[in-house]
Amino acid sequence: MSSANASATTPLLLRTIDEVRQQVKQWKQAGERIAFVPTMGNLHAGHLSLINAASKPNTRVVVSIFVNPMQFGENEDFDKYPRTFDEDMIALAENNVDMAFVPVVTEIYPASIDSMTRVAVPQLSEILEGECRPGFFTGVATVVNKLFNIVQPDVAIFGEKDYQQLLVIQQMVCDLTMPIEIQSVAIMREADGLAMSSRNGYLGKEERELAAAIHRCLKQVVEDIMAGENSTYEVGHAYKELVEQGFVMDYIVVRRQRDLAVPEPGDKSLIVLVAASLGSVRLIDNIAFTLQ
Repeated sequence: MSSANASATTPLLLRTIDEVRQQVKQWKQAGERIAFVPTMGNLHAGHLSLINAASKPNTRVVVSIFVNPMQFGENEDFDKYPRTFDEDMIALAENNVDMAFVPVVTEIYPASIDSMTRVAVPQLSEILEGECRPGFFTGVATVVNKLFNIVQPDVAIFGEKDYQQLLVIQQMVCDLTMPIEIQSVAIMREADGLAMSSRNGYLGKEERELAAAIHRCLKQVVEDIMAGENSTYEVGHAYKELVEQGFVMDYIVVRRQRDLAVPEPGDKSLIVLVAASLGSVRLIDNIAFTLQ
C-alpha cells in the first residue's frame, strides 16, 4: 500500500466503474482504508500535496483523472483544458498512488449530460464563483457525488485554493449524510506567491510576471485589516491596483470563513478571496486569517 512503498510503483490504471468497485471491495475486505483525491489531471505540486496528505498507514490512495464537462460553461475552456496523461501517470507512480481511475466521459455520463440527474447545493453555490460561473458548482457537486459513489472512500482530500468548492463539498457530504471525511490541504504557491493551478500554464511570460500581484494584494488586504486600518473590510485599493496592472476583475471580497457570508461585528475567522482574469486566463486565490 502507499505508505509502505519504498520506491515508485505503477498504479493500477482502471477505466470502468465496475473495475474500481471490485478493487475497492477487495481492499476494504482486507481491512484497508480508502483515501481519494479527485482531479482533472495536468498534475502539479499542488495536486501532489493532496496525494501526500492521503498517504497514511493501512490506506490505499485512489486518484481520479477526469475533465468534467458538466462544470464548464459554454464559453469556457473544456476543449483546450490541458490533458497530460503520460506525465500524470509518471507523477502518480513517483508518489506511490495505488489506483488511477481514468474514465471516458460516457463512463461517467452514459446518457446526455442535459438529461442527467444533478446535485445542487443551494445558497453557497449561488454566490461569488457561482454568480460568475452559473451552473459550475452543480457540475462539481454532481461529479464528486458520482465519484464518491464509485470509489466509496473513507476520506477525500481537496485543496484550499478552491475554497468555495471545498465548502460546497463539505455541505453536500453533510446534507446527504455521506460517511466520508473531507480533509483540506493548504495552498501550494510558486516562489513569487502565485497559487499553483493547471491554468497557470496558459499565461504568457509577461502575464505570468503580473500574476504575482494577486497574492501581493491579498496579503496587503489582510495586513491592513489586522492592523486595524481596514475595519470595514474595504478592498477598493486592492481592486484598483489589480485593474491598473491589467486584470479584469470578477471580485475581491472579505467574507466569513465558515459560510462566505458578509462578516458581522464579532466575526473573527475571515477570508479574503479574489477572482480575476489576465487575457483569457482566469485566476482565483484566497488567504484565510483570524482577527485577534
